[in-house]
Amino acid sequence: MKSHFVCLSVPPRWPQREGCRARGGGRMECSWKTVLLLVCASLGVQYTAIRTLRDSLSGPCQGAYRCRSRHRADSRSAALCDDSWVQIESPRRHILLFATTRSGSSFTGQLLNQHPGIFYVFEPLYHVQQAFTNSSSRLRRTLDRRALLGAYRDLLLNLYTCDLHFMENYIRPEPQDHITSSFFRRSSSHALCSPPVCLEVVDNMASDSPDEVWCPKKCGALNLTLASMSCLSKEHVAIKSVRIPEVGDLRTLTEDPRLDLKIIHLVRDPRAILASRMIAFSDQFRAWKIWNATGRQPRYVDLSQITSTCKDMAASAETGLQKPAWLHKRYLLVRYEDLAFSPRAKASEIYRFVGLEMADRVSTWIAKNTNSNMSAPSEWNYRYSTTRDSRVTAENWRLRLGFDIVRTVQNLCNDTLALLGYRQVHSAAELRNLSHSLVEERTFQSVT
Repeated sequence: MKSHFVCLSVPPRWPQREGCRARGGGRMECSWKTVLLLVCASLGVQYTAIRTLRDSLSGPCQGAYRCRSRHRADSRSAALCDDSWVQIESPRRHILLFATTRSGSSFTGQLLNQHPGIFYVFEPLYHVQQAFTNSSSRLRRTLDRRALLGAYRDLLLNLYTCDLHFMENYIRPEPQDHITSSFFRRSSSHALCSPPVCLEVVDNMASDSPDEVWCPKKCGALNLTLASMSCLSKEHVAIKSVRIPEVGDLRTLTEDPRLDLKIIHLVRDPRAILASRMIAFSDQFRAWKIWNATGRQPRYVDLSQITSTCKDMAASAETGLQKPAWLHKRYLLVRYEDLAFSPRAKASEIYRFVGLEMADRVSTWIAKNTNSNMSAPSEWNYRYSTTRDSRVTAENWRLRLGFDIVRTVQNLCNDTLALLGYRQVHSAAELRNLSHSLVEERTFQSVT
């Protein structure tokens, strides 16, 4: 809707004097009509200046991305400044997939990544952690927890407002001219491997699964300016993270008036998480693997590798299920097992929670990626594979873990298992009996 200034002529209440006349002492006396015309002209000039400034800062070429900036030389940047790319005023939904490692978050994140209106980013907080230290154990000893969480929240806020340049504070090696080849798992985001970020036309462009090969090879290094433009052209932003310990650490973001944050809290059976970590992070969980192979617990096994996970998971679930005011309409608890057993129904619930329609592309992806035979061994070896027979993967940990380890985890995480509705087993035979599910029927309502 356009705005206009209208100046109305008001009938004079005294004899009209046209123009301006010089008076003594260098003073100038003007008629009321002349003054009114001068005021209207001044307002018109100011309005035009404001409109010009606002228009120059709008669209995908706003601020640092204006077409006349130094990025004008980049033909890909210039292409964004035509009518085919229009900035969304502000992303209407800011979605956080809040999880822990090996809980099925890569798979769940792809449900959001498939939506054409969502700008999806996979684990950007990885760069914050790596900027401080390469060792999570050293990180806990040397870095103040509040400082790290503050850095996490700052990055999330900037990403939700489409300022991907902020990541340059953490990406190593430091990007040059806003270009980097070190963006973690870029290939997991359709938006970062598609126009305008990548203009290469390749057969894999329509692929619905992450591909670690063709995207960086065909698209080249990531231009963070183009990535910010792409983000601005989308209606919503979704981020996956496994690095925030508890949902309470997100309170300041839920209360930030600039955001409409929706938190999807993904949980999984701690026994399954441990089994998956033993495969994916073999070196870190070597003691557990020895225990599983020999049946004897090594003295140096680090039990905190699972107890801390159970503690954080339970604390977050308890907070969410207590329905505090700051999580009103902002929190949904999802068990990975429920998603694996009924992917379409659970995906629909997730989309209802965030207030979006589930696009056809999402349904197509679910059909193609939840009933795979996984005949290629390389697929199993891919740490972040999202193609799987979802029903099988949900409980196949029961065939890999020894009963002694399972019993120990049950003792350590008893409260967490009970809270989230996971049954315990009391013998090796019961553990291996896959016809008896260990997932109780539970309904977790979103915080309303």
